[in-house]
Amino acid sequence: MFFIYQIILTFLLILSPIIIFLRILKNKEDKKRYIEKFSFPSKKRKDGKLIWFHGASVGELLSVIPIIKIYEKKKSIDQILVTSSTLSSSKVFEKYNFKKTIHQFYPIDHFIFTNRFLKFWKPDVALFIDSEIWPSMFKNLKSRKIPLVLLNARFTKKTFDRWIKIKRFFKSVLENVTIAYPQNLETRNYLKKMKINNIKLIGNIKFAENNNIFNDKLNESLNSELVKRKIWVASSTHKNEEVFCAKSHLELKKKIKNLITIIIPRHVHRSKEIKKSIEKLGLNVEIHSSNKKNLKNTDIYLVDTFGETKKFHKIASTVFLGGSIINRGGQNPLEAARYGAKILHGTNTDNFKDVYKLLKSLKVSRIVYTPNQLASSITFKKNKNIGIKIKKIGDKVLKKTIKELDNLIINEFKKT
Repeated sequence: MFFIYQIILTFLLILSPIIIFLRILKNKEDKKRYIEKFSFPSKKRKDGKLIWFHGASVGELLSVIPIIKIYEKKKSIDQILVTSSTLSSSKVFEKYNFKKTIHQFYPIDHFIFTNRFLKFWKPDVALFIDSEIWPSMFKNLKSRKIPLVLLNARFTKKTFDRWIKIKRFFKSVLENVTIAYPQNLETRNYLKKMKINNIKLIGNIKFAENNNIFNDKLNESLNSELVKRKIWVASSTHKNEEVFCAKSHLELKKKIKNLITIIIPRHVHRSKEIKKSIEKLGLNVEIHSSNKKNLKNTDIYLVDTFGETKKFHKIASTVFLGGSIINRGGQNPLEAARYGAKILHGTNTDNFKDVYKLLKSLKVSRIVYTPNQLASSITFKKNKNIGIKIKKIGDKVLKKTIKELDNLIINEFKKT
């Protein structure tokens, strides 16, 4: 099966120039750094001990920032490599001014590129975050005797059902894992079904607070405009969800005259398309990057820049989380909840089932089915006590995680 997998990737490589070109045109690929995906590094490997974190995109990258901040201060670690697959995640990483930590794009999972990647970077430990499973890289790590950690591992039923169709292959891939730290009981049970023995449940690191080391406040002129208005935020929205939220704005506007709905799409390259679709409803849309001073006639404020979501979560009393009306499994609500916002979402939240279960028990989240129901559920008053409870959970999980990783990394360093 592994051979067939590599054959399929080889065929895709023939088409890769066309695929990359189209992605650059759509602003989904870095036109200079895309070569990193073919294992041509743009940074240097320092001498000494290197630990490597890999996560697919923004959410996974942000979840390990608290860990990276701690390891930046450890003298035993000389360099930290972070890889991800998306342009948006690289843009977010640029906002951090780390001394030891660098970012590269994750290579294509073909044996040629994974070999080249590991030969150059020579990580002492590899930590794969969330649901990242890459057969070629895992096989290569095992053959080089590099410990492979599944950190904050997550499998939903949908993901597991897809993998179980090729059970023998899936099991052979997971056998390369040194230790798995599942983020919930569901994932632990799926790993046990695959006869993975070295599993330890320490909690979900996404509860840990990521205090930015860069400015996370809105500029004064924008903030002074927004404090005059009643605002709510629709965050990490996907196609069709922006119109869903705009219809809620129309409904809410009948009762509240000084209303602004802030929409932060998951993929900001869609901003022009979103603007056009909302304007068809007769609403005035202002783009964040335009830096307009006066928002007097603005209905929808559309955030079209990377890495600014937290600034808007901090001022919102209600946040609708996208990827939940459409079938995408939902987005992480913890940051918004941490700032005392009421969380609204659709029915599709399988990616964060345990998180939404907790928020529901704390009575801060609610499922909505229609734009009218979303409009009627919006509040303009924060609940800061919820943030304190989430912070306590996050501090506990982070402490456990660092203790576990310290033992693993220190033991590994002793061997070399």
